[in-house]
Amino acid sequence: MPRFDYLLFVTRRQFEIPIFYRSSVISTLKKARRVQDRYRKDLSPTILDLPGVRFKIARHFGFCYGVEHAIEIAYRAIDENPNRRIFLLSEMIHNPHVNEDLKQRGVQFLNKTDGTSLIPLTDLKPEDVVIIPAFGTSVEMFEKLRSMGIDTETYDTTCPFVERVWNRSAALGEKGYTIIIHGRFKHEETRATFSHARLNAAGMVIQDMGEAEILAKYVDGSRDLSTFFDDFPDRCSPGFDPALHLQRIGVVNQTTMLATETHAISEYLKEAMLRRYGQDDLFYHFGDTRDTLCYATSENQSALKEMLDEGADLAIVVGGYNSSNTSHLVELCEEKMPTYYIKDEFELISADQVRHLNTQLNDTHISNDWVPKFDDRSIEIALSAGASCPDALVDRVLSRTASLLGVTAEQFDEAMKPYQEMAEQDILL
Repeated sequence: MPRFDYLLFVTRRQFEIPIFYRSSVISTLKKARRVQDRYRKDLSPTILDLPGVRFKIARHFGFCYGVEHAIEIAYRAIDENPNRRIFLLSEMIHNPHVNEDLKQRGVQFLNKTDGTSLIPLTDLKPEDVVIIPAFGTSVEMFEKLRSMGIDTETYDTTCPFVERVWNRSAALGEKGYTIIIHGRFKHEETRATFSHARLNAAGMVIQDMGEAEILAKYVDGSRDLSTFFDDFPDRCSPGFDPALHLQRIGVVNQTTMLATETHAISEYLKEAMLRRYGQDDLFYHFGDTRDTLCYATSENQSALKEMLDEGADLAIVVGGYNSSNTSHLVELCEEKMPTYYIKDEFELISADQVRHLNTQLNDTHISNDWVPKFDDRSIEIALSAGASCPDALVDRVLSRTASLLGVTAEQFDEAMKPYQEMAEQDILL
């Protein structure tokens, strides 16, 4: 494999990211907002006024610390190993454009995101390079690779915020608490957290408030334990005994879940413990678990809520269709307005048609007449993106949408001038 001589730019957190992920429009808008709001306290959306359309762009979105960390390591692996085979355990992050680019550069994927094998581990050799994805991996996989002589440390891109959840789970387990994980059971991160948690304690996974309500009935004793495994098949660690392991619990989460839902689940289960054991013994039975969401997930969700409170005619959310954090942004938008979840600008077929993911059916379909028309005012479009979505991709979606609605390149450039002038004051980049 030839050496990959890619250009780089350095982000505020000093990660080296390939320049083709860099944007012109979105980076300018973000720099301008930093000048206005150096301490990131203003969550109001960025407004881009164009003829006939007004974009409200979420204050925070796009590549987060963990994604930038992972991308830097993955491309460094390519650069440093021109003559070695390079493998990823599964998708590095949930963005098809990033993963496809890695494939084109010779990186091979060992598994699908659900754990289905694409290449047998027995095909690996000790000299092969294996990249651990940002979601991390199970204890069992780490041990298997090490037993084969594979280096699991040099190119481990596990997000530090995921590792923080592992550490929090370990601390709870050492104190005798059962670990309740709020997450999607088949998601790579949740599978990894589940594996690490059960090193120190019993554990189980619940996906949403509905499952928390069922679990609470077993916790407070109002439901007979004989039906527990009917309600939670294959969700518990080996040897899980609900009579024993539901006496003391602590809640952690997949880092990309809805912050409000995790908090609600935690409070609901604490109330169940309160009913059963009373206030005096509450904190013996319910572990003190501070929120384990990553900062970017919380920040992006808060910024989106602020934008939604200001209203719009529709929302566009950009991200990979298997991205958990993106799907939760979509969920928030759908509560307020018509929402179109798209993976890239090619889903914007015309001003009359858009192809997008229906999160309820988990399938894409085409919607007609998706852009409303007004005679007396501009269309207002709310725009955000997932934490694994490159700003360059959001650029293309923004430009494509504006073009479909009749905005010329000259008009777009004119609207950007105030932001460009302000962005030049951002001397930190």
